[in-house]
Amino acid sequence: MTQKNPLEDAALDQLFLSARTHNKWQDKEVSNEVLERLVDIAKMGPTSANCSPARFLFVKSDQAKQRLKPYLSSGNAEKTMQAPVCVIIGYDLEFYEQLPKLFPHTDARSWFTGKESKIQETAFRNGSLQGAYMILAARALGLDCGPMSGFDNAGVDKEFFAGTNTKSNFLCNIGYGDPTGLRPRGPRLAFAEMAQII
Repeated sequence: MTQKNPLEDAALDQLFLSARTHNKWQDKEVSNEVLERLVDIAKMGPTSANCSPARFLFVKSDQAKQRLKPYLSSGNAEKTMQAPVCVIIGYDLEFYEQLPKLFPHTDARSWFTGKESKIQETAFRNGSLQGAYMILAARALGLDCGPMSGFDNAGVDKEFFAGTNTKSNFLCNIGYGDPTGLRPRGPRLAFAEMAQII
């Protein structure tokens, strides 16, 4: 492999430094092709034993948004209805059934079979990681994001994941943000407040 160079400042700005959580959206469609590309990028991020438990449900149609609306907190309802797409980021508690395909060089499925706490812990942790990769992939493709909690997980699971072993983790509105809806950026902790080198 060749030596990798640090990303240019413009790329760091788009991914992190100037990127913001959006609450207001332009009336501009996000195509299905862009959503497929987003997943193709996000799925390449690392997970333990390549377990890949995240499941992404893109709520895009008006009909699907109306199904989601009753489970949103009052502060999240209007902006989610306005967003071109709301992604339900979930995690599959039967992820380990895919391990013979995803991690074929050993019997990784046996690491999880019948071990409920390990299944839950692994699915939630790695599904959360994949949700973060999805946000970065969306930003890399020129989209803006509005990740959020503030919803009825049990209600969303019943409405959208009934009959499956997938559970909702968090939601993320995606589209092309309207900067007039941005609040001032919140402060961040200094290095010494959040990190050590030992």
